[in-house]
Amino acid sequence: MLVIGSSNGYGLAARITAAFGCGAHSIGVSYERPGDESRTGTAGWYNERAFVGKAQDAGLAAYSINGDAFSNEIKERVCTLIREKLETVDLVVYSIASPRRLDPKTGELYSSVIKPIGKRYSSKTVDFQSGIVSDISIEPATEEEISHTVKVMGGEDWLLWIRTLLDAGVLERGVKTVAFSYLGPAVTYPIYRDGSIGKAKEDLEQTAPRINALLERIGGVSLISVNKALVTRASAVIPVVPLYLSLLYRVMKNKGIHEGCIHQMLRLFQDHLYSAKPGLPDEAGRIRLDDLEMRPDVQHDVTLLWNRIETENLGSLSDFEGFQREFLQHHGFAMPGINYEADVEP
Repeated sequence: MLVIGSSNGYGLAARITAAFGCGAHSIGVSYERPGDESRTGTAGWYNERAFVGKAQDAGLAAYSINGDAFSNEIKERVCTLIREKLETVDLVVYSIASPRRLDPKTGELYSSVIKPIGKRYSSKTVDFQSGIVSDISIEPATEEEISHTVKVMGGEDWLLWIRTLLDAGVLERGVKTVAFSYLGPAVTYPIYRDGSIGKAKEDLEQTAPRINALLERIGGVSLISVNKALVTRASAVIPVVPLYLSLLYRVMKNKGIHEGCIHQMLRLFQDHLYSAKPGLPDEAGRIRLDDLEMRPDVQHDVTLLWNRIETENLGSLSDFEGFQREFLQHHGFAMPGINYEADVEP
């Protein structure tokens, strides 16, 4: 398999699931900073190193390329590596979350924004460091900001990857490729699904049929998986979402149906991608791994808590502690057994 965006969150979880659940050899692409003389590297850098070590210990081939996945150079390096080490891949996971993209054709730099569209949006949010619940207002995105966000987070680069891999002859017959999307509840619609990032996700989803047309001659298929809201480096910085996640975690844990990234990817592989009787897609043809999150009883309970939540009852009504811990761990902190005061060789 090839995972584009493999150092954290759903991309890393997909690679782990494929390797240790299916015995898959893999290549991962990520853009992380290694350690230097003055400081340690990013958490994702060490995630990549750790995965490769564990996979090789299990007798699996595993390779990582660090660089800008949007660039032609990295795409070409990946094609060369596949030919040399794996010959072909039969699964391509696209899991990119980036604030910026340098267009490889024009050299223009695009930046994504997380803003509503059409009018100012006001709602509650929580500061993930202090735990203070407050009101927030966000001005609407301009047309240029919307188009830039689509350019960064939409489907154009996914399509370029598949074209490049197909032209290089490194896709196995019957290849599957999957990209991740999110819908969410009504409370997050103005800032997410109906906002600038939602336009990018719509573009990503609309790219799937175009990729299907490309892959038709080798019997391949392109899929969209709508996943559950989870703490990732990308989701945690979206206004309103940290508070929603803290409440959602509380409700789903109380009901015994909470899932992390690994659980979600296990269901994706086991019940959809490689099942003899795959789960049915929704009316838009998407895999719905957010089915438990969007259960009416779950959303009902989250809404009741949302209407009552404030700084004083944050600890008793939500799982803010669990959210905060996960957020810190995504960045390499709050790991049990680690003395963060000790000196380290960067």
